[in-house]
Amino acid sequence: MGRGVLLTSNLPQLQNLIKRDPTAYKEEFLQQWNHYNSICQIFQINPDENAQHFRELVSFIAHVSQCYPKETADFPTQLSSLLLESYGTLSPDTRKCLVQNLVMLRNKDVITSIALLQTLFPLLPKTTSSTLRGFIRKTILSDIRTANLRTKNHKLNRAVQAMLFGMVERGMDGEVVGDKGKLKANAGPGHNGEEAMWAIVLTKELWRKGIWNDAKTVSIIALGCFHPVVKVQSASLHFFLGSDDEKEDSDDEEEDLPNVRALQHRREINKKTRSGDKKLQKMTKSVKSKRKKRADAIAANFPAIQLLNDPQTFGEKLYDLLNKYDKRFSLDHKILLMQLLSRVMGGHKLCVLGFYTYIMKYLVYHQLRIPAILVALAQSVHDFTPPDAVTPVVRKLAQEFVHPGVGSEVIAAGINAIREVCRRQPWSMEEDLLGDLIEYRKSRDKAVTAAARGLLQLFRDVNPGMLKRRERGKEASMGIAKGSQPLPFGHSAQAAVDIEGLLLLEDHLKKLREEDGVVSGEEEEDDAAAWEGWDVESDSDSESSDGWISVDSDSDNDVEISDSEDEGGKRKKKGKGKAKLAMEEDEEDEDMEANKEDIAEDAVQRISSLATTKILTPADFALINDLRVKVASEAVERGGGSGTKRKLAALESQRKLLASGDGTLAETFVSEEDILGPRKKTKADYAERVASIEKGREGREKYGSLKGKKNKGTPSSSTNREKARNKPIMMILASGAVKGKKKASLRQKQRKLRAHIDRAKKAYH
Repeated sequence: MGRGVLLTSNLPQLQNLIKRDPTAYKEEFLQQWNHYNSICQIFQINPDENAQHFRELVSFIAHVSQCYPKETADFPTQLSSLLLESYGTLSPDTRKCLVQNLVMLRNKDVITSIALLQTLFPLLPKTTSSTLRGFIRKTILSDIRTANLRTKNHKLNRAVQAMLFGMVERGMDGEVVGDKGKLKANAGPGHNGEEAMWAIVLTKELWRKGIWNDAKTVSIIALGCFHPVVKVQSASLHFFLGSDDEKEDSDDEEEDLPNVRALQHRREINKKTRSGDKKLQKMTKSVKSKRKKRADAIAANFPAIQLLNDPQTFGEKLYDLLNKYDKRFSLDHKILLMQLLSRVMGGHKLCVLGFYTYIMKYLVYHQLRIPAILVALAQSVHDFTPPDAVTPVVRKLAQEFVHPGVGSEVIAAGINAIREVCRRQPWSMEEDLLGDLIEYRKSRDKAVTAAARGLLQLFRDVNPGMLKRRERGKEASMGIAKGSQPLPFGHSAQAAVDIEGLLLLEDHLKKLREEDGVVSGEEEEDDAAAWEGWDVESDSDSESSDGWISVDSDSDNDVEISDSEDEGGKRKKKGKGKAKLAMEEDEEDEDMEANKEDIAEDAVQRISSLATTKILTPADFALINDLRVKVASEAVERGGGSGTKRKLAALESQRKLLASGDGTLAETFVSEEDILGPRKKTKADYAERVASIEKGREGREKYGSLKGKKNKGTPSSSTNREKARNKPIMMILASGAVKGKKKASLRQKQRKLRAHIDRAKKAYH
């Protein structure tokens, strides 16, 4: 083939030849490279001239740039500068071509990920094409995900996070624009916050896919909570609140996993072979492993609220934003701010006392979305909150929600809100107010009765001294009689020396080790392990015996001596015998106390040895909770009281919290159902009844039944003979035909029989 064929219009063929032999066609490439430089200068002056030819040259050089790295070293920089500086004057096709070629250069490792992302990030708020915007977004997420696939690429992550920080910070100097009134209408185009919005969206997507789960990611979105633009604030608040509203807009980049059910169905139809079975099993196994890896990657180790840097400052800034711009924000946005502030306060045990003064103006029963506001109030209280700050709030709740002038639902919501507040800070309740609220347990409404009983049971557990004697219950009265008192505010409980249920875990693990040893037959262990097992066994035996204490040989000798002296003490004087007996009893008591102390020390050493020699994982704590639930359920089956049943219910709820993965932070969260309580099912209106009827008609013909039509070729109704088969016997007995047969004379019966015989003869002939 001659070189003259390689014309400018035949760039694909020249591209193919260059990839085969770059050295031989270097002169032709340089010719096209010089032509590209001249066309590029003309294109910058007049973008509409020779646009198609310019796009072809750019695609050609991008495909062969890896063959001539020195000559095309400035080519990616030229494309980036052209996109960033002249983006508004370029045609949509040219923009798409330049972006696609830049991505191709990244795939060929001609440029780095940082260089590509530095070009793509500024293009997101500029572009108006949804197709190009989706392509850029997908490219950014896939590139970061690929870089962090095997190990974390900290260099790339830090660079990208710095870009996102800059995108959010660039709009922080503007005035706070509300989402209602004239300020929203007068907001100019410079207040749209598109750049910050894209930074928040991309950061949330990377967090949701499990690519980023560190504190710097949380710091980017925490900065977005104070952005002047309301939609940026709302997107950031939804991230911390765990809202699923914006997951619909996210671009799912999940790998195209094969449909296992379709493969199994195809396997049942096609020819059965061993190789086909092996392929199906291998495919199923790979799909399961990929799904498991994806689930492990998505599940974060900690909630985002726990990774906040300086949560006290974050909470104070949220309160300042809420209080300062109260007139500019709508109620829905203010509730978002309240909910996040309350969760931060409850999760990190913060004290932002101005929040309780601010929220009191919303505590009226006719306030819109009052259940969400009550939830925010309850979540913000914790055991370190001063009771003096919460007592006015409790009093306001009782005055506004709990009185005869409101409905039963309002009373139930008010008492439930007071209960949730007092569960976290019991000292915020006044004694006379508590007595009035508890009287509502005699109400005829089920929701009010349940709420009042819940409040009564709460104070039976935490502070029964505030209740009247007849309302305390058996267990609380016994506790007060023994002298147990609740800790005042500011006093901490004694230091924990044990993990509740750890002994059950140790016995369970020991039992498993014994079973494994018996099955495997490995009875020969080292002496140290054998002695440790013996110590554990002896401790468990001594503690499992109901009150019996195993006494060592020294104490046995003492007991024998004391018995012999008691027998011989009758021949001695009474005074000396009594004195000696008293001394011996004192010695025995001292020995018994010493033995008890030894046993207690052994138990403490046993617990501490398990806690210090084994790292307790979340699975271990879940197993401890399961063992405690098992023991509590056995106690209930043996006839335990109401306290045992409540303990079992608390353990089961704790198991649900551990299964959800939120840990102890989930205990501070409250839902609106907890505030509203059980409610009666309201009567359905006309629209709901029509919707129910329409739902029942789905998959059914419009008129008529299918009876008599199923097994027929042509559609028709059932015949009279078919209907007669299913007639009730009492109707048949009362029919005229049956009665006529009974009343027929002998002559009539003979005629019918003769006619039947004649018809039968004609049928045979």
